[in-house]
Amino acid sequence: MNDEKKLLNVTIDGVELEVPAGTTILAAAERVGAVIPRYCYHPGLSAPAVCRMCLVEVEGAPKPLASCVQPVQDDMVVHTNTAQARKARRAAVEFLLMNHPLDCPICDAAGQCELQDYAFETGQLKTRYVEPKLVMGRDKVTPEIVYFADRCILCTRCVRFMDEIAKDPVLVVINRGQRGYIDTMTGELFENPFSINIVDVCPVGALVNEDFLFKARAWDLDQTASICPGCSQGCNVSLGTKEERIVRAKPRFNPEVNSYWMCDHGRKTVINWGAGARIEVPMARDGDELKPVDWPQALDALSEAIGNEPGRARAIVSAGASNESLFTLRRLMEELGSDGGVFRVPTGPEAELPGFPKLKLRRDRVPNAKGAELLGFQRSDAVFDSAQGHRGALFVLEDTLEGAPDGFGTNAELFVYIGTRLNPAARSADIVLPSTTFAEMAGTFTNFEGRVQRFEQALRGPGLARPWWLTGSALLERLGAGGRYRTAAEVFAALASEVSEYEGLNYEVLGLKGAGAPGSSAAATAG
Repeated sequence: MNDEKKLLNVTIDGVELEVPAGTTILAAAERVGAVIPRYCYHPGLSAPAVCRMCLVEVEGAPKPLASCVQPVQDDMVVHTNTAQARKARRAAVEFLLMNHPLDCPICDAAGQCELQDYAFETGQLKTRYVEPKLVMGRDKVTPEIVYFADRCILCTRCVRFMDEIAKDPVLVVINRGQRGYIDTMTGELFENPFSINIVDVCPVGALVNEDFLFKARAWDLDQTASICPGCSQGCNVSLGTKEERIVRAKPRFNPEVNSYWMCDHGRKTVINWGAGARIEVPMARDGDELKPVDWPQALDALSEAIGNEPGRARAIVSAGASNESLFTLRRLMEELGSDGGVFRVPTGPEAELPGFPKLKLRRDRVPNAKGAELLGFQRSDAVFDSAQGHRGALFVLEDTLEGAPDGFGTNAELFVYIGTRLNPAARSADIVLPSTTFAEMAGTFTNFEGRVQRFEQALRGPGLARPWWLTGSALLERLGAGGRYRTAAEVFAALASEVSEYEGLNYEVLGLKGAGAPGSSAAATAG
């Protein structure tokens, strides 16, 4: 029997369990719910055991052992919360606080700072150090990241991320002891497409993203599980929202997609998504003008126009629309007789994270191109060509219509624009319906490899804006073409029952990690 399959017996705080050979004491302790403090340890990085916070007492050992690097031995007996272990941790915290500034009231990490938590937990209410604190100041390490040297506890997580995951070893520890600090070897700013991850791994407030500086406290933020719309990778993220604004996006662990990381482009895309003037009320054409109406009036006007048989339907859709919205539009087009739909995909240069090669900033800068394809829409670089001369019903779903030719949509018997902004070309529409962004509704995206992933609602939509799947299903009910859907889960269930590529999937199966659509590379990998 090789070491990978061999199981070892270990007792942790009186609880017996079996773990595979090679498991660290820290990992074994987590299985029984024992919380061992740590600073330098991060599950996505190597463990250098430099902080000495995770010391535990092991029967038969002459001194406390660092649990993050000490592998379990057969019949080992571990005590994580003895007087000896607590004394060792208090000493480690006391040394860290020796020069650490008392600037918690202005530190952006307050409320989510591990040093703050452990200092409180170990009861560090006073210090024996009477000399003046060493003041080291702050500087930038990238154009967007500020480094507060005073706050740094030299855990080296940032250094190890750049060395091991980014494979760009630009950060080093300068000097030793209490005068040590993090910097680039040359002292110059560095740039890397994944640099903001060093802010995420910092356990204190030493590394701060300027874009988030002084914007909110951790306890002010509502956290919502979501998916990054910045490219087709589909990184799992947590959206930090305050006062109906996204102020921060942080990666959410998913070993099949992005591990603990995400790219800088995705963070900026998430924060800026939906910014600017929005369509807040439905509008219907009255002569040469679009006039605001309420939802019943808008649905009445649209159902009447469809009842007048405007002709077969064509569509331009956005690959940023959810699967649920795309499916609902597809159903409506089938009622009229579908002539198909197209979507376009903005692109950009790729960037790979070498230490986790599954993660890339993908060339396709949209989250749901694969989903649009699976639902029957075609990718095109000339989306206006097929729609410009169309004389039947023309639907545009969430495409910005940037670059649309003059008079776009004027030949159509019925032109319906469903989106978030009233761009010039959309003003030719007969009916305009305000929709919500991904952050303002629940739904799913399908990433580049066919993994279907859920996102949850983080914000309220502006004005009367609604998810298109909600509006569209109400319209289909009026037309006698199906029932009204109340939740995104209901829409997806209908989608999975009708579209073979999604057969067997539902929101429960997807969970918060997602699942591969049948036949996709993601499903093959999972199998």
